[in-house]
Amino acid sequence: MEKEAVLYRKLPENKVECVACARLCKIPDGSHGFCFVRRNEGGKLYLMNYGTLAALQIDPIEKKPFNHFMPGTYIFGVGTSSCNWGCQFCQNHNISKEREIDGKDLMPEQVVQMALDNDTKGIAYTYNEPAIFIEYALDTARLAHKKGLFNVFVTNGYLTKEAVQAMKGHIDAAVVNYKGNGEQKFANKYEMVVSNEPIKAALLELKKAGIHVELTDLIIPRAGESLDACNELTKWIANNLGSDTPIQFTRFHPDYKMLDYPETSYETLKKHYDMAKRNGLNYVYIGNVPGNPYEDTYCPGCGSVAVDRYAHYIMKWNLTKDNRCKSCGYKIFMDGAKPEKFEYREINAIY
Repeated sequence: MEKEAVLYRKLPENKVECVACARLCKIPDGSHGFCFVRRNEGGKLYLMNYGTLAALQIDPIEKKPFNHFMPGTYIFGVGTSSCNWGCQFCQNHNISKEREIDGKDLMPEQVVQMALDNDTKGIAYTYNEPAIFIEYALDTARLAHKKGLFNVFVTNGYLTKEAVQAMKGHIDAAVVNYKGNGEQKFANKYEMVVSNEPIKAALLELKKAGIHVELTDLIIPRAGESLDACNELTKWIANNLGSDTPIQFTRFHPDYKMLDYPETSYETLKKHYDMAKRNGLNYVYIGNVPGNPYEDTYCPGCGSVAVDRYAHYIMKWNLTKDNRCKSCGYKIFMDGAKPEKFEYREINAIY
C-alpha cells in the first residue's frame, strides 16, 4: 500500500525533496526518487511499498552482525524491495534491484505480533536499506518498544540528520556497512555514490542521538582493499567515535555483477584487522570466515578470550554479571545483558 511519507520537504512547482537519505532527491510531480519506492504525487511524497515486505526471517543478532549489542538473542528481520545505492556486488540483489513493488503485506502491528509469537527479542530492519522505508520501520519500532522488543537498523549509513533525529528514541542500535574501506573512487565506480562523507556525518549524529553503533567493512579484492584507506578510516573511527567502537572486516563472495572477482583472502582481512588494532580500536573482527580466531571478542586488558564464538553462535561467555573479564577484571564494552542460554536454533525463512 502507499502512505504519505514524513521525511520530505515541499518545493515550488509541486516538486518535493526527500530527506530520508543523503541523496536528497528532488522529485518532480509524477516521478520518483533513485530508490523508486518514494514517489511524488500531486506535490506530496508517498512511500509506495508501506507494509509490503519482500523478506522476513529469524536470525541470531550476530548475523547482522552485532557483536556488542544484545548478544546471543534472536531477532525478527524484515526488509522491502529496492535500495538507495547501486552496488554491483550486492548479495541481496534479488530484492534490492527490484523495481516492481512485490511481497507480503504486513502492517506494523502484525510484524510485532509475529516477532513475539516466534520468541524473538527484537526487530531488525535489514536485507535492503531501511532508510527508504523509514516511515514504516519507525511505525513498527514504536509498537515494538511498547511490547518490550528492541529495534535495530542494518544500514549503509547514507542517512540525513533528519532521518537520525526521527530514529532517536525508537531505534536502539545500528550497524553501518562500509564497503571498500569507504574509499571514494570505489564508491563512485561500484556503488553509484557521489560522496561517502554523509556516512561520517550520520555516524556522528547516531552517536549524539545515543544509538549504539557498530561497523562492518566489506573488503573486495582488486577493487576495495586499500590499506591506506583502511588506515584513514580506522583512525577516523578511533578519533571520532571512540576506541570501543566495534568493526568487522568481512570477506567478499562473488555475486551479482562482480562474479569474476575473487573471494577475499584471509591474509588480506588479517592485514586490515592488524591496521585497525594498531590505530587503537579495541574490538576488531574478521567476518564471513567461520572458525577463524578473530570471530571472538578479546579482552583489551589482558588479551584473553572474553566471548568465544563460532560463526553466528556464542560458544562460551567468559564475562562476569557486570561484563568484566573473568581473567583480569577489565570492563568489556557490551550493550545488553548476558544471554540466559546459548543454543543452536533452526534458522528458517518464514516467508
